[in-house]
Amino acid sequence: MQITQCLHAAVLVSDLEKAEHFYGNILGLSKVERSLKYPGAWYQVGDFQVHLIIDPNAARALQNPEKWGRNPHIAFGVANLDEAKERLQAHGYESQLSASGRAALFTQDPDGNIIELSQTLVN
Repeated sequence: MQITQCLHAAVLVSDLEKAEHFYGNILGLSKVERSLKYPGAWYQVGDFQVHLIIDPNAARALQNPEKWGRNPHIAFGVANLDEAKERLQAHGYESQLSASGRAALFTQDPDGNIIELSQTLVN
């Protein structure tokens, strides 16, 4: 078997409206059309997609509440980590700097799913 690319990640959310606000407005991901009949939303990030899937019991406790990066998470690259942190704070989202010392932080979506934001070089 030869895996050639990662296509998407499915994220369980309990409230689609709150999740769409977070992923679309706070993170600024681009929403794409979907043709499925069950409720949800898809967002495009380069060649990758994030699929929000409704599960009324989606909210869960962190396995490692002290170090958010040691929980299941999705990582996104950002051009400016300081701007990302300020945006999250301005909208009431907590963040935790990476314990590794690299330029990365972790935040949580409205259901407690962990999102990593890592500063990447812009060409």
